[in-house]
Amino acid sequence: MSSLCDLINRLITIAIENTLITKRDVIYVRNRIMALYKVTEYTVPSEKCSLNFYETLDALADIAVNNGFIEDTLAEKDIFTSTIMNVFLPSPQGIEDDFWKAYEHSPTSATSYFYQLSQNSNYIKMNRIAKNVEFKASSPYGPLDITINLSKPEKDPKEIARLKNVPASHYPSCLLCVENEGYAGTLSHPDRANHRTIALHLNNKDWMLQYSPYLYYNEHCILLSQTHEPMSLTKNSFYNLLDFVKLFPHYFIGSNADLPIVGGSILSHEHYQGGCYEFPINRATTLETFTLNTYPSVTAEILNWPLTTIKLSSPQLEDVAECTNYIYETWKTYSDAEVNILAETDGTRHNTITPIAKKTVENYVMYVVLRNNRTSDEHPLGIFHPHADVHHIKKENIGLIEVMGLAILPGRLLNELEEVKAYIQGQEVEVKPYHLPWAKELKALYDGSEINTFIQAALGKKFTRVLEDAGVFKLNQEGLTHFRKFIHTL
Repeated sequence: MSSLCDLINRLITIAIENTLITKRDVIYVRNRIMALYKVTEYTVPSEKCSLNFYETLDALADIAVNNGFIEDTLAEKDIFTSTIMNVFLPSPQGIEDDFWKAYEHSPTSATSYFYQLSQNSNYIKMNRIAKNVEFKASSPYGPLDITINLSKPEKDPKEIARLKNVPASHYPSCLLCVENEGYAGTLSHPDRANHRTIALHLNNKDWMLQYSPYLYYNEHCILLSQTHEPMSLTKNSFYNLLDFVKLFPHYFIGSNADLPIVGGSILSHEHYQGGCYEFPINRATTLETFTLNTYPSVTAEILNWPLTTIKLSSPQLEDVAECTNYIYETWKTYSDAEVNILAETDGTRHNTITPIAKKTVENYVMYVVLRNNRTSDEHPLGIFHPHADVHHIKKENIGLIEVMGLAILPGRLLNELEEVKAYIQGQEVEVKPYHLPWAKELKALYDGSEINTFIQAALGKKFTRVLEDAGVFKLNQEGLTHFRKFIHTL
């Protein structure tokens, strides 16, 4: 077993290799880590430690547990190791200075620097993200991306029990507030000691750029308002998105809708999500093209996509922003009872959009996805929300990421799908009741092919249905007729 001094030395060596620090910083960093363990004597390591980055941090956390500094829970280990890694990081101002210095070379250089720093500091825990299951599944709309998310750890029973005695905290106000930068973390609030952000000024407003610690796709970033204010969609939102891709043309950025059911999980803080990734929606083909008289520079396309989507393109940023707003304002008050679309009931608005911006060499592009959050007796969770027969796969809101064709499925599915596969192959296993109808259906269809390929295809069909349920105008003859009727009002 490696000693504390061995482990400290190993972590410092890795940090130098990852360019977090230089040899000039070694003594300072060593002393600051020793202080966390309340030790004052350092012994030069007698043998070379060969643990990797994550193994080294785990071993350091175990020593902290054994010395009684922290409890043996994942949350407390994360808080402690984030505090260790914070020792290696420059101040926020220093990181910003390096970011903009790299930006002078290219926007890609700046984001690459910040993204790598976020991984090397273990703010983005790549060893956990590597556990995610990822594959592509065919659909009538092109290949969809399926992930079973295992990177966000579940709380263990000891943590849950201790949480009952933790007093309510109001600082930071939420997980996206600027006050998270450098915050140690608690049992009820994740570790953020090694968290850093970059200040941006877009569309006459101050924002912070950070990466998501759970990383649902490549360079998954979050642009958040410097002030804690609720999510809203206004004309300014579309200028915010387009200003961002003007500054970082290699990134996309999108906003969750601003209404429950069709919105994201955090509606309390104004934020957007972006990154460097090509989603299935970006590969969707065009069904029809049209133009709007008021915006002649804008090309509008109806996409072959399960959620009702209009794609706008123009060399003029302002024209795309104004055209997006025009469609949004028109849609907010649009009703078509024949296909269950009502703009409002008893003064409660139901129509909104999910906007997604990107930049090509020649054009600014906005995907305008029409959404409606009405419920009914038949569909109490939402008419344009995954219906009951697909809830065993996906019951949560269909937010921005799923809208673009990337399924973020719950980690529980990993073991549950093994049960379904065994059942299909005729083994005596107990399948979860909510999967049983699907398992029986698949068993009847099973042709003896490779079982993993078979189940992945079946999961892809389920996710396709999830997206189709969320589409306000279905891609059949009736749905397209009603979609064209809406476009005609534009």
